[in-house]
Amino acid sequence: MTQNATAYLANNAYRSAAVAVPPLKAVVMLCDGAITLLQKAHEAHEAKRFEEGHSYLTRATAILRGLSHNLDFARGGAVADRLYRTYNALIMACLRSYGRPQAKENFRRIIASLTELRDAWKFVEATAGKAKDKARAAESVAGR
Repeated sequence: MTQNATAYLANNAYRSAAVAVPPLKAVVMLCDGAITLLQKAHEAHEAKRFEEGHSYLTRATAILRGLSHNLDFARGGAVADRLYRTYNALIMACLRSYGRPQAKENFRRIIASLTELRDAWKFVEATAGKAKDKARAAESVAGR
């Protein structure tokens, strides 16, 4: 699969997930998917199934690329810029680590970083949900 086709699929995956579920939940789900694919890539590499491992790696980095290309820099400002750099740093770390002698340790750190980022998105999702619930409760009380 060419680089453009992979980027196109990643972009479509993000947009499809964002339409099917709320955007914050979509980001959490996509991070979970990237984590799972990176774990599978490492397992396949350890089992010397290199083509399969590379396929998983390509799919994981495509998800990260899709996340980075769907940031709203106008609304997100410095946070969006930092996320863009973070997603791209994770992509580069994945690509540089695969097939290297320290791949196991590198993938462990990459997955831990991505898990931490996913957990942060989960917290934002939960916090945003609570804020919406409080706003609805306040509106219903004010409407009485």
